[in-house]
Amino acid sequence: MTGPTEPLGGPGVPGPEVPVFVISVAAELTGMHPQTLRTYDRLGLVTPGRTGGGGRRYSLRDIDALRVVARLTAEGLGLAGVRRVLELEREVQLLTEQVAHLEQALEAEHAAMSARLGSHSNVPVRREASQVVVWRRG
Repeated sequence: MTGPTEPLGGPGVPGPEVPVFVISVAAELTGMHPQTLRTYDRLGLVTPGRTGGGGRRYSLRDIDALRVVARLTAEGLGLAGVRRVLELEREVQLLTEQVAHLEQALEAEHAAMSARLGSHSNVPVRREASQVVVWRRG
């Protein structure tokens, strides 16, 4: 995953987290009025970066989030519902990352166990999808 200052598309291209767009550009990119963006900022739906003077700067990720807010409100969801959807999406993302981390740790442990036990193990292990099933001989 690229960091906030690592290039996404090559040298000189900011990553998705880098706040580079002023509010007027963000408004144009999302098809929203700047006042709407200020309101969404006040409500915590999108939190743009700030300059030293307090001006808002939006990242590509902020622009994507604003487009999601626009789509959800166009579908009839209220702003409280939009906030909850965004919170749940963030939670799903964090949990997905945690599952990936745990799967890597499990795979590493499985490899270490296989290396310790060798091919003469009495504990066969069978992989199924993203589960490990351990069979014990009776």
